[in-house]
Amino acid sequence: MNDTASQQHRPNRLRGRRSGVAATVTAVAAAVVAGVLAPATTSSAAPRPDSVQQRLDALVQKDGVPAALATVKGRDGRTRTYTAGVGDVVTKAKVPVDGQVRIGSNTKSFTAVVVLQLVAEGKVGLDANVDTYLPGLVRGEGIDGRNITVRQLLQHTSGLPDYVNQAAVLKDPQRYAEPRELLDAALTHKAQFAPGTQWAYSNTNYLLAGMIIQKVTGRPLGEEITKRVIDKIGLRHTYFPVPGDMTVHEAHPKGYQRTADGSLREYTELDPSWGWAAGAMVSTNTDLTRFYGALLGGRLLPAAQLAQMRTTVPADSLGPGHRYGLGLISRPLPCGGLSWGHGGGIPGYATFGGTTDDGRSVNVAVTTIPGDEDTGKHVDQTVDEALCR
Repeated sequence: MNDTASQQHRPNRLRGRRSGVAATVTAVAAAVVAGVLAPATTSSAAPRPDSVQQRLDALVQKDGVPAALATVKGRDGRTRTYTAGVGDVVTKAKVPVDGQVRIGSNTKSFTAVVVLQLVAEGKVGLDANVDTYLPGLVRGEGIDGRNITVRQLLQHTSGLPDYVNQAAVLKDPQRYAEPRELLDAALTHKAQFAPGTQWAYSNTNYLLAGMIIQKVTGRPLGEEITKRVIDKIGLRHTYFPVPGDMTVHEAHPKGYQRTADGSLREYTELDPSWGWAAGAMVSTNTDLTRFYGALLGGRLLPAAQLAQMRTTVPADSLGPGHRYGLGLISRPLPCGGLSWGHGGGIPGYATFGGTTDDGRSVNVAVTTIPGDEDTGKHVDQTVDEALCR
């Protein structure tokens, strides 16, 4: 997906967007495009406009995204939601408050949590090789599953090539793909580097993580994510699409991508099977803030596994100071400290965000994958503004 990243750097292949995730999200995560913030007001002056709303408005008015949505949990513990733009560029319908969106590579964080739960249960070894669970399946030029560990999959240090073909997805977004078909596509390419020697984002890592979950549990990946994560912490607006489901179930803004001539093509309904364990899920900004808050708060993993998840390596291609753990991205905040998350992108939607250890949390969604670096930076700056104000 290019996220499908993101979520963080905004990959256009399910890559993790800069999250303050995915990234995605990942990674995978607006700027001062709104101009200088209003000066401080006196007691008799009008209230100062909300800076997050100003930045979302600028994303629509100056960066040209059809819609922007955000959920912010501040230092005071209160949760606020925001919208800007239109939910449908044809009818000009309003953007649903906290509407559902495709979350792309944020899915990687959910997948990583399930793998780490299985590690805690003694069913998976982080430093066991892939062949332990998928014998003989991962072979190619410079590629051998006997030399790649589960940890390297989750941390993108395996050297595996990426299976995502963005052009093919954009051309035929409703085509169904089996995980094995996607793996076979990846294995037609040679390894990027020897396992453990470098870092490079690849959706193939999470494709294999999902296959390991299914092999170990004997259950579909979506069922395991639902039982072990979604239902466990009560995410009422989050789901892993079942095979053949191309819709977004609840109120949502439509998703778009710009074509070569500058027009918008709608991608709201698509088959997310090609994203699968790396980027298929649907959620809301508010549910994502709850997920990352529960994760960092120790509600989903024992302390030992959460510590492993937060053990990072440099991921500078996502942005300055970005580091990647096990399905989790950290990045420095301009006000000091780190934010954690992933972010992600999939045709029609991109998500950005971050959560701090003291409980502040932000998630922003826009209804297109940003087509230029500046727009991605602007959304990241919106995340920073909300976390640091």
